[in-house]
Parts: sequence; structure tokens; C-alpha cells
Amino acid sequence: MAEKKTYEAKDIVVLEGLDAVRMRPGMYIGTTGPKGLHHLLWEIVDNSIDELANGHGDTIIVTLEEDGSAQVEDNGRGIPVDPHPTMKVSGLEVVFTQLHAGGKFGNDNYNFSGGLHGVGASVTNALSRWLNVNVFREGFEYEMGFESKGTTHIKSGAVRFPLHKVGKTTQTGTIVRFLPDDRVFEDITFDFDTVSRRLRELAFLNKGIKILLIDERNLEDGEPHTEVYKYDGGLSDFVKYLNENKTVEQSKPIYFEAKSELCEISCAMQYTNSYTENTFSYVNNIPTPEGGTHETGLKSAFTRALTDLGRKNNLLKDKDSLIGEDYREGLSTVLAIKMRNVQFEGQTKTKLGNMEIRPEVENLAYTQLITFLEKPENKSILELAISKGKNAAKVREAARKAKEITRAKNSLENFNLVGKLSSCTGKKVELNELFIVEGDSAGGSAKMARDRSFQAILPLRGKPLNAEKKRLAQVLANEEIRTLISALGTGIGEDFNLNNLKYHKVIILSDADQDGAHIRAILLTFFFRYMKDLVTSGHVYIGLPPLYRVAKKDHIEYVYSDIELPAVIEKVGKGYTLQRYKGLGEMNPEQLWETTMDPKARSLMRVTLEDAANAELMITTLMGDNIDARKAYISRHANFNKNDKFKPVN
Repeated sequence: MAEKKTYEAKDIVVLEGLDAVRMRPGMYIGTTGPKGLHHLLWEIVDNSIDELANGHGDTIIVTLEEDGSAQVEDNGRGIPVDPHPTMKVSGLEVVFTQLHAGGKFGNDNYNFSGGLHGVGASVTNALSRWLNVNVFREGFEYEMGFESKGTTHIKSGAVRFPLHKVGKTTQTGTIVRFLPDDRVFEDITFDFDTVSRRLRELAFLNKGIKILLIDERNLEDGEPHTEVYKYDGGLSDFVKYLNENKTVEQSKPIYFEAKSELCEISCAMQYTNSYTENTFSYVNNIPTPEGGTHETGLKSAFTRALTDLGRKNNLLKDKDSLIGEDYREGLSTVLAIKMRNVQFEGQTKTKLGNMEIRPEVENLAYTQLITFLEKPENKSILELAISKGKNAAKVREAARKAKEITRAKNSLENFNLVGKLSSCTGKKVELNELFIVEGDSAGGSAKMARDRSFQAILPLRGKPLNAEKKRLAQVLANEEIRTLISALGTGIGEDFNLNNLKYHKVIILSDADQDGAHIRAILLTFFFRYMKDLVTSGHVYIGLPPLYRVAKKDHIEYVYSDIELPAVIEKVGKGYTLQRYKGLGEMNPEQLWETTMDPKARSLMRVTLEDAANAELMITTLMGDNIDARKAYISRHANFNKNDKFKPVN
């Protein structure tokens, strides 16, 4: 009989200060993987950005130090060091030791703040081995240090040495340097490209601010690698950057700024010769890849402004019937708003939900668009927008009328899947999985290996169409794509409805070779262009099949990369047999199940969209028509001697 345990007040554990962060880091930064590690840096950078964006200072320097630490320096006002009226310690100590403390919760010091989306510099302190702060303020330099003692969560981010005055100075601002704790994180190495992309994005979003990135770990001719980001054109420069590998149809982007008591908005738009629209939006410097009320307001304003001006200037006739999607074909848009009391919603909390913002953005944007497009020097842009809209409307109407396209689009739910899709018997869509498998051979093995109660198999016969280079009508004419859309049940384009998704895990399962990688790229491009919500909602995965099977008698080890193979062979010992899987079809059903399909043993990599702007640039470069840009990218980034294993996140 189990011993009876009492539950009394003495059993309740109270975590003091930052100990709760240390004990459950995932609650505060999401993960202790690379994303969580970089979150520590973003919390400090966001504080500096907020200071500068509100008119205090103009430069930020981020340094990745040789010892693994990171330093963020700004020339703002400096964190207050005077005693807090209720906490009875300095303002600096409050900022770095108390959750949800800062100068952004009132409306006096910061009009708008991006740092509000996080949990503050105190979390960075709690999850670092040590953190030092130097403040330059009101003619003096001050210094204070913190550290996390021991291997447990106790004494997290405690004061290592108290605040003290260093000496006189004419400098203003703050320097924060910290070392992420290797007892918390899987790896404490900051990724240069990840940091670079975010800092460049922040420089675009905050016009005129100068951001330096210095990598002391990577010396070039004895000097650290340094990059400088400063864009006086702001979002106008941003949209040009996003379109640099596309054929643009207007050299001068549409650009406007406006503000009201509710919000400030800035927006840049530029037409390209592509067939899809791309909108990248931000709220207080925070990406909103799922869109929201600010995007809806802008799109309504754009449609209304072009229709009104088109009719006023006799560019549209009464018989012309254009919709918003027609005007936006090939349009790249960057929208940034700043506001208070942000309400995020959606699957990943990256969709703006404030209902009052839609009419506000629509009214502000409509007025600014009319003003911009009515200027004589911008007449050609208005004519281009109307012309592209009319052409897109004709294509849309032609596609509607064409019998084969009509059948493809309107009858997707009834498309004949007999002999193609092997569906599952489960009725709970949240448990069901769809494996998109390369080829009939692998499809046959997968059908025999699967658990038919919740796993469905869709074999692809040949490579699907590259959706990056085709209009929607051309995409729908491809049999493999039509089959896939029908299997998913969501529809496509304006008919897309995530609520109709039949499988909550959509798993791309292709061979671990070049052809398999190409098929993955083609499918991901299609999802990104025409079913983006499927990705942003976290339903798309990549299956990771093994490369080798190492066996010795009854002992079997599966190896997922060349770099792991020697260690596994040494572990198994002499007398082993080695099988190299050239494709999924070489596995028997039992092997395929136990390595790749069994939820208890398999590795899946979830496809996420954390940086929509960078994803847009990569897909355009790698899957678009600009061959020179693709060659340049491959020459710069490819390392054919490296074969790292994927790191599954789910």
C-alpha cells in the first residue's frame, strides 16, 4: 500500500524573484533551443530600439563576443539609477530583477513600444550566467552586475556587485553584456545570420537609426566582421530589398506615413511581374505573419483608392469590375504600425486583433494613397496599378470560364482520388496525419507500414509544378497539385478555409537525396504561396528518414547523417553490416514504420514562418526566374563538404 502523503501549507513552494523563470524557462521564452537563446538578445535590443524610436539617441551597437557573450550598447538616455519609490532599490535593479517592470507600461516615457511583446530584460538576466550593466546618465557612469548561482533555479539573476558610480562622463546611454547560461540552453552560440536578419529588419522599420553588428568571433584579416544597417528610406528601402531578385515594374515605390491618436502607420508598395501578392506587416516592430486588422484596413483602402481614382481619371469604365485581389497581383507591401494596448491573437499570437485599428488604418491609408497617386509625377504608378488590375481581372474571368480550370477549382472536393490517396479511418482530424510520399514504390511501403486508423498516404507521381513561376490557373491545371488540394480539403486561393483541413499533420516524406530535397522545396513553395495559413498555423512537417542501417546480430542502429556514421559503427563494433538507403522504397514496411512513421520513435521537423520577409527573399531567390541571383546565393552559402543532421523540433 502506498504511503499516504500530507498536503499542507508548508508543502507550497514559493519561488522568489526570478527563480520561476529559471525553473520553467519555456513559459517565458518558449524554448531552450536556438529561438529561446536569441530571445534573450532581442529583449535587450528591443529596449534600445524603443529608446531610440521615441527620439532618444540614434545608434545601437551589438557585439557577439569571443567568449560567447553578447553586448548591446545604445546612446539613449540611460536606464534610471535613482531609487524606485516603492521598491526602495535603484530603477536599474528593478528593471533587471523584477518581471514585467519597465518604463513602457505608462504612456509618458514611451509613446509606442515593441518591448511589450516580451517579458523584459529580467528574463535575460535570469537565464544568463552573468549580466553586467553600464549606464551613462546625467554626467556620470554607473555599473552593476548580476549572476545566477549554482546549477538549480535558486538565486537566479542575483546581484553580484551593487550599483556604484564609476566616474564622470559626457556620454549617455546603456551597455548591457550577458553570457547565456549553458546549464539552461542546448547551445549558447549566437547565429550570425539570425542576428543579422533581425537587426537589418529593425533598421528598415526604424528609419534613420544606425545599427552596427560586430562579430568578434569571426576575424577578417585580424579585424572582427562588421556590418552596418542604416536606411534613411525606411520601408521604401525595405520593399526594394525584398524585390531585389524580382523584375520590378515601378522604380519608385508608393510610400506614405500618417498618424492619429490611435496609431502611427507607414507603408511602402511596389509592383513586380510576379503573379502573387506579398504583404509583410509589423506592429511595434513585431512581425505579424498572420496579418490582422491593420492589413485588412490597408487592403480595403488600397482597393477603394484605386477604384475611385480609376473612375475619376477615366481609367476604369462602368463595365470594369475589379476586386481587391486584382489590384494586388504582383504587389509587394510592407506595412508598419505603432500603437498602444496591442492585442495579439491567432495560432502563434502573431495576428493583430484590435478591431478599432481596421477603420483607423483604412481611413489614414485611403487619404494618403489618394494624395500620393494624384500627384502628377505619380500618374504612371496609378496607370500601372489600374492596368495590372484589369489584366488580372481578365485572367481571373478567363480561368472562371475555362471548363477544365472550373472543374479543377470548383470540383476539388469531388476530384477522383481512387488509386491515389489511401485515406485513414479516423474521424478526429486533430489526430489524423497525411504523408505526402515521393513515388509509387515508397508509397506502397508507406501504405503497408502505416497505422490506417490515423495515417493517410498520398504518393506523388513525378515532381509537382513550381508554383513560384505560375499563375493560380496554371497551378490548378497540374494534376499532382489538384490531388493534393483535394486530399487536404481546404480549397485554395480566396476559397481557402483552414477549418476544412482533414489532417492536422501534413508530412512531406521524400528521399534523402537531391531529388527528394527538390520535391520538398517545390511543395513548400506551393504551401507558402497559396496555403500560407497552413504553414503559419503549424500544420506542415518534414519527415526525417534514416540514411543508414547498421546491424550486428540482433542489435540495429539507424543513422540519419554521414557525420554520425563513424560513431555508430564504433559503438556497434566489428562484424557489422551496413545498408545505405538510397530511397524510401528500399525500406521494408517494418523498417519504414519504426524509423519514420511511428509517433513514438520518429523525428519530425515542423515548418514554421518566423521571418516571413526572409522566407519571401529565399523563395524568390531559390525558386524564381533570376538565375544569376540563385547562382550568387549558392556560391556564397553552399558548403558541399558539410552534412549536418537536421535538428527536429517536434
